[in-house]
Amino acid sequence: MGISFAYGQTDDAAARDTLEAAVEAGVTLIDTADMYGDGRNEEFLAPFLAAHRDEVTIATKYANVVLPDGGRAVRNDPAYIRQAVEGSLRRLDVDVIDLYYMHRRDPAVPFAESVGAMGDLVREGKVKYLGLSEVTGDELREAHAVHPITALQSEWSVFSRSVERSAVGAAAELGVGIVPYSPLGRGFLTGAFTDAGKELPDDDFRRSQPRFTGDNARANAALLAPLQKIAADRGATMAQIALAWVQQRAEVHGLSVVPIPGTRKRARLLENAAATRITLTEGELALLEPIAAQVTGDRYANMASTADAREA
Repeated sequence: MGISFAYGQTDDAAARDTLEAAVEAGVTLIDTADMYGDGRNEEFLAPFLAAHRDEVTIATKYANVVLPDGGRAVRNDPAYIRQAVEGSLRRLDVDVIDLYYMHRRDPAVPFAESVGAMGDLVREGKVKYLGLSEVTGDELREAHAVHPITALQSEWSVFSRSVERSAVGAAAELGVGIVPYSPLGRGFLTGAFTDAGKELPDDDFRRSQPRFTGDNARANAALLAPLQKIAADRGATMAQIALAWVQQRAEVHGLSVVPIPGTRKRARLLENAAATRITLTEGELALLEPIAAQVTGDRYANMASTADAREA
């Protein structure tokens, strides 16, 4: 996402180098969406995919629609799904999408219609596997009954654990893998910034997220002390400890967990990949356990399209 949207200007050459570094490091899942840069990220990935199609799994998403006035809408109707997948196939320049997600759910459209239409894409060979993002446990079960769901992508980190309310248990029960997005708290868990409103450019998306600005940011920055201590004791980075925590959710909950930390720099990519070699001790996990319950501020300025809103 960050290559084409949300986090300010990008150096395209550095971003392409980072993608190459990912393949060299053994990363096999590349995640995008049709709304990242209004299709530009899918187009950006096309040459990379042409060179490495057999080495990576490509995941993309539909449903978030950018309106002419800059606002957003969510569409899950079958006609739009077909329109969206054709657009993604064209921009990615691939014959089939490996994993196709519903980016957000419109509760007004029954799963029988939207997931049914996604299932048709599988039968037609346009898509291999289906995923959902930001759904509750009950919604995951309902969708899975229409067509098998392979992956659930939701925010999950030391700071954000609402996915554990119901979705994680349902995923474990159904054999659905979890793909945690923002496992580094959009950079906050790495210590890269402490107040988005003061430190980040005007066009950075994080300036609009309540937990990263003002009094919330100050309170939340103080919660990072255990993360900092564990990193210092191990000679690791805060990012690596945060990623190790997410990865160990697989063992805790009995399901597959594949976090997708985003980065635009080769050095950060290699740093993140090295986190796969870290296993936190029970004592370290205990230090991190209370953090999420103390975080102040919502994940988004508008939480309406999140699973949290439908579980409140």
